[in-house]
Order: sequence, then structure tokens, then C-alpha cells
Amino acid sequence: MSKVWFVTGAGRGMGVDIAKAALAAGNKVVATGRNTDTVTKAIGKSDDLLVVKLDVTKPTDVEAAVQAAVDQFGRIDVLVNNAGNFYAGFFEEITPEDFRAQVETNLFGPVNVTRAVLPVMRAQRSGLVVQISSTAGINGGEFVSAYAASKFGVEGWIESLTPEVAPFGIRTMLVEPGYFRTELLTPESTSYAQSTIADYAEKTKQTVTAWSGMSGLQGGDPAKLAKALIQLASQTEPPLRWAAGANAVQELERKAQRLLTEANAYRELSSSLAHDDANA
Repeated sequence: MSKVWFVTGAGRGMGVDIAKAALAAGNKVVATGRNTDTVTKAIGKSDDLLVVKLDVTKPTDVEAAVQAAVDQFGRIDVLVNNAGNFYAGFFEEITPEDFRAQVETNLFGPVNVTRAVLPVMRAQRSGLVVQISSTAGINGGEFVSAYAASKFGVEGWIESLTPEVAPFGIRTMLVEPGYFRTELLTPESTSYAQSTIADYAEKTKQTVTAWSGMSGLQGGDPAKLAKALIQLASQTEPPLRWAAGANAVQELERKAQRLLTEANAYRELSSSLAHDDANA
């Protein structure tokens, strides 16, 4: 059965592959991006495709895009919150403005879109919210403090949203991609903090050089991810969290083991903190 997919950030990267895969599977697609010409050029034209301008940080854009989708296709079955960017650098060197901008796009952006789409899905008593997260939303690391903060926020928000909307037939799915050959590390998507502190200078230079060299050589195939995502989204009960890529599976396993180790490390001390009268 054909569904209506609403995909953000469909002008480049993973969003293009997801939109194309959804169309190839016989669905209708609302492909959005800040530049509609870029989206159309990337995806092509189809009677089942509606291209709409959308900057996820602008509520007026969001409302207009969702309304256009409903006017054209009558419903929204699958929302894919894919739009995002990457502010990289050591925490002390990321400006407060850039840190806030990172969270604004990667967390509040999908919050804005989902807030507008949920009333449509509740009225239908069905729908799926797919949130593209990252392994950086599972394990933090140096040079990604702002990005990880935004993705950790996404993880907690979607986990909490899930039981709230389940009674209305709405499901959620967090997608944690590992290293995929997308445009994430290109200058169009990644902004590096200016090196201003001598203590970080050498490590910054090494990291930027390594990451720039990695761009375009990542092992993951976005087209395969998109095809798998279409398959998972068609299930009655999609997974609440999907590790996309072998290294993503390893990242989830590593975090699970670390949490177990940390839970056990001070088990006796942690369990000794109740009021004495609670043990009477």
C-alpha cells in the first residue's frame, strides 16, 4: 500500500537516497529543503513527488510545508527528520553562538517539524516518526561535543515521545548511522571551530586533516541504508532504535557494556543510600 513520506534535508546526502528509495517503492514523497531547486535537481521529477521549501529552524516554513503536504496528498504516513549539520571542534573553541546553532538545527529543527506533523498523524490514528540520529548520540567523543549534545538530546526526546503517541497508533524509530559516504564532512555541512587556543592547536590540525581525508571514503552505502529503512518502516512494529552499519552495532554494544560496568563498579555504595527507616 502506498504511503506518504515527508523527508527533511532532501537536497543532498542521505535525504536524497531516502526520498528516491521511497519513490522507487511506490510511495508518494514530500521532499523538503532550504533550496527547492537543489532538491529537484537531486531527486528528479515525478507525479508522486512534491518538492517544498523548508528551513527546519523556521516555524512558518514548517507550518507551510506540512500544510502543502496535506493539501497535495491528504495525509502524512512517515516523517523522516533527516536535516542536520555539524559544528566540529574542541568545546572551548566552539563559540556559544555555534553551539546554540548546532542544537537549534539538529534538535529543535526536528522538534519543530514533528510538532507540526503529529496532529495530522493523530487524526489518522497512524504514522511513523523516523528520527535520524547518530552513533554520536550513543557515545560522545572529543571534537564532537556540540554535535553529540544535539544527538543525545534527540535520543532522549524521541524515547520520551514514544509512549506518549503510541496510544494513537503512532510509532517512532531512532536511526543511528555509523560511517556512511554522505556529504556530512564536506564544507557545505561541516563547520570547524577556529583554532584559538595553543593547547588544542596540534590536535585540531591532526583531526581536521584526518576527517577531511575521510570524506567520500566512508564504508557505508547510503542507498543501501535508504532501502533498508523503507523495509523497516513498512513493518507493523518498526524497531524503536536501529543501528545502521556494522560499526554502529559495535558502538551500541560498547555503550551497553560500559553502562553495565559502571552500574556494577559501585553497586554496594550506590545501593546504600536509602534512609535508614526504609530498611527497618
